Amino acid sequence: MLNNQRTRPRAAAGAALALSLACVLTSCAAPGAETGGVEQSEEAPGFLAVADESLTGEGALTVQLDYDTSEADGLDPQTAQTARSWMIMGLVYETLVTTDENFEIQPALATSWEQPDDTTYVFTIDTAATFSNGRPLTVDDVVGSLERQMASMSVWSGQMGPVESIEATGDDQVTVTLSSPYAPFLAALANTPAAILPMQEVNDGSVDLTTTMLGTGPYLVSDHRQDESWTFMANPDWRGGDDLAVQTLELQIVDQESTRQAALREGSTGMANFVNIDSLSQLGGNEGLRVVNQTQSDLYYVFVNSQKPDSPLNDQDVRFAINTAIDRQAIADIVFAGETSPTGITPSNLPGACLVDELPSEQATIEDAKAVIEESGAGDAALDLVVYTSEPVMAQIAQLVQQQLAEIGVTVEIEQFDTATYNERVFTAQPGEFDLSIGWFAGYTDPSMVTKWWNPEQAFFNVGFTGVHEDLNALIAEGASESDPSARAEVLTELCASADEYSEIVPLVHRPSIIGFDTAAVSPTIQSNEGYGDILRNIVDYRIAGE
Repeated sequence: MLNNQRTRPRAAAGAALALSLACVLTSCAAPGAETGGVEQSEEAPGFLAVADESLTGEGALTVQLDYDTSEADGLDPQTAQTARSWMIMGLVYETLVTTDENFEIQPALATSWEQPDDTTYVFTIDTAATFSNGRPLTVDDVVGSLERQMASMSVWSGQMGPVESIEATGDDQVTVTLSSPYAPFLAALANTPAAILPMQEVNDGSVDLTTTMLGTGPYLVSDHRQDESWTFMANPDWRGGDDLAVQTLELQIVDQESTRQAALREGSTGMANFVNIDSLSQLGGNEGLRVVNQTQSDLYYVFVNSQKPDSPLNDQDVRFAINTAIDRQAIADIVFAGETSPTGITPSNLPGACLVDELPSEQATIEDAKAVIEESGAGDAALDLVVYTSEPVMAQIAQLVQQQLAEIGVTVEIEQFDTATYNERVFTAQPGEFDLSIGWFAGYTDPSMVTKWWNPEQAFFNVGFTGVHEDLNALIAEGASESDPSARAEVLTELCASADEYSEIVPLVHRPSIIGFDTAAVSPTIQSNEGYGDILRNIVDYRIAGE
């Protein structure tokens, strides 16, 4: 392995070259440049925006989004795998607990809970809650929902951890017992896939969750046209329904970032989301508009395929050399104009995350990386680097990575595919039909929910491009079971270093979430940090502006 102290003297020159090339392709800002005078300070601790409670009107709000939910199992929240699905389905469904602006667990359908020992959780259920068909929530719905989730063998059933039993232990009490301590358990319960479902209707067949959403949440689905729009109406049976200012919510699916920008400028939408960091500067100077950059725990990564036969990437030293050559800070500065930050495999904005500067690849030198490539002959043939086209910033990251790897003698050819083709080549094919690929993970609210993806025996989607490493898997398990914060941080630091050395999934930077809104239409509450990609998390607090 490369083990010399790393310096980045090449970073300045490399960054200048990369900037000149990257700006040919996009109207990127210079590193550290002002972002159009956009003020990114918090209105209150933990919040980029806080709804004006003096506004008492009710009405409609239109929000434009870049893409729709598109799950294989339709609208079933328990098998939903994407953050967009979690956000949309979360308007209808509620969970036992939720998270706040500090990533701390807060009550939801469970008004309180006790943990008499490391493996037992006793939840008190809010039986005043009702489903939108008027039927009261029961403990049987809670038990049935969690048991259904565990039996689903979905991605989220793995995130729930070692659940041993789920029992109703009173008219308003449910007890969950784990077979071993599992630190992310409550964080896993806080996301939409752990939603509490109408199990009576599910069991008698009167509700098909793949086509119908029936929950206890603040909104009902009025209309849905796939990849075009959703219309939600306020749920009159929701226990906080009388205070909902947004009585009608229309989500319009508009894939072009420039079209969403235009709609926000002309007032045909009240809010919109953006991925390209340029939206901060392009919208920030418009009177009546506010644009904020919500820090997501989501992160971009590079997959380095170690499972392709006869590939130079089978050699761990070659992978580590590539990892060493990738300059995370340059990606943050050049592609994202300094509006995001580097991260290791534990999202850097979560408690206990490892320090990026201490990763072995950050301590190694470019000269060592270059020597490994020369000695191995890995530079003799070009590697493909695949990205998907629906998120254009992927191509910008790829171009910069291409330049950075050229510095150590690795030639990269960028290939762009539609999402379906990308998924087939990267996630379905075994071995994966690629050398390098760029994508992003949801970051969640507990680091051990992310680290699972470094164990192919738990993640499954990566068996085509990562190997099984028992020492790394042991650290992943130890990090998930350790509850003492300082002891856990030590384990996570060791885990980050181990994953960094294997260099099969290389974390890059946090994925920004730009949210713009028209102050003449809406006064929203927006958290500074978000773990599940839910930009509408606080919609029940929004206030309608104007007439």
